[in-house]
Amino acid sequence: MKEELYHIALDDYEHGVVIRSLNDKKTDLKKEGKSTDAVDDLIIKIGHAPRRKFKVVEKESCRESR
Repeated sequence: MKEELYHIALDDYEHGVVIRSLNDKKTDLKKEGKSTDAVDDLIIKIGHAPRRKFKVVEKESCRESR
């Protein structure tokens, strides 16, 4: 079965927030004496993710106001 992949769009600020949050989580895990392998892998994956230009098309929300 093919593994599902997710793509997200982040600007430079959001990218930095994600990296800093992962670093904070890694620090917390180290203090607790737990493994940081999964967080390390995510930091590398997000840090080396390629940049791509794309067009953003905004659509009107399909939800009705409640």
